[in-house]
Amino acid sequence: MTITVGFISEISELEQRVALVPETTKKMIKMGWNVIMQAGAGNDAGFVDSAYEGCQIVEDADAVLAAADVNVCISAPTSDYINKMKNDAILVGMVAPFADKQRFDEANKKNITVFSMELVPRTSRAQSMDALSSQASVAGYKAVLMASVAAPRFFPMLTTAAGTIRPSQVFVIGAGVAGLQAIATAKRLGAMVMGYDVRPETVEQIQSLGAKFLDLGVNAVGEGGYARELTDDEKKQQQEAMTEYLKKVDILITTAAVPGRPAPRLITEEMTKNLKPGTVVVDLGAEGGGNVAMTEKGKTVIHGGVTYIGPENLAGSLGLHASEMYSRNVWNLLSLMKDKEGVFGINWEDDILEGSNVTKDGKTVHPMVVEK
Repeated sequence: MTITVGFISEISELEQRVALVPETTKKMIKMGWNVIMQAGAGNDAGFVDSAYEGCQIVEDADAVLAAADVNVCISAPTSDYINKMKNDAILVGMVAPFADKQRFDEANKKNITVFSMELVPRTSRAQSMDALSSQASVAGYKAVLMASVAAPRFFPMLTTAAGTIRPSQVFVIGAGVAGLQAIATAKRLGAMVMGYDVRPETVEQIQSLGAKFLDLGVNAVGEGGYARELTDDEKKQQQEAMTEYLKKVDILITTAAVPGRPAPRLITEEMTKNLKPGTVVVDLGAEGGGNVAMTEKGKTVIHGGVTYIGPENLAGSLGLHASEMYSRNVWNLLSLMKDKEGVFGINWEDDILEGSNVTKDGKTVHPMVVEK
């Protein structure tokens, strides 16, 4: 069976990424698949139409959605997007599986099979398809650059004729992919870096990047590589121990997130009183309600001389490399939907495909999505 893979321009103003890049579309075409795209879809990411050799390029996004057997997206699709897809098609993308489940009802009416890149199992075999990790790496890197621009101080130590400038003290909370990338980036910029996470296995990871680990005496090992939710007593212990350390911080970057749930509140309003004027806070949990009490989603605000940045879709602001990584994630997932000759077909016994599947045969089937 020869299939047609399609993608269109992302509609969000904050989105500079594109779902597929020339590198991966060439692989699909070499496999014998057809690729159809909306003209200009890759422009914001730095990929002009002429780079997409062998792709069918059309002006109308609706024509792409109607023609493709497999549609690939990077931003969560709307109900309108899904309704314009043809019946029995496949949708692969960052579909925000726990938000606006009416979209999946619409998909089921058209027997559209939805695969969520966010739900790809976090196993060794699925690492090359882990879009959450690839995009979190982009966000962690960009968060440090935002902080460095907003900060009223240098990051590295400088010895000048005007005297010695002490390095900035950067504190990164959360040592997942975003946090570790933030730590690494802050170290590359010459800062003194302290990292913290409730998972004990992150101590060595933080230290391997040249940072110090702040031990607050709280461990919360969860499932799937995520931390479990803290008890009230653990939260109190964590906050009391962290409050005193905040007095030393010049840059605070928070990265804690739990898929499908509001961002955990790590820094209360009372705790922020220990931050000195001139401190810059970048809260990567802003889209989920914020790790820091003073953060406002999509805004930069100043309280008590402290700058609070609540960025949205940071990965979407670094279009070229973020797109390249995401496109490879998608290609590796789609590669599971073919045999050695490139013939397309879904093997439902594959644990990765089964684990990332949201809708199938007119029903919402992923247990986490059904329960939410």
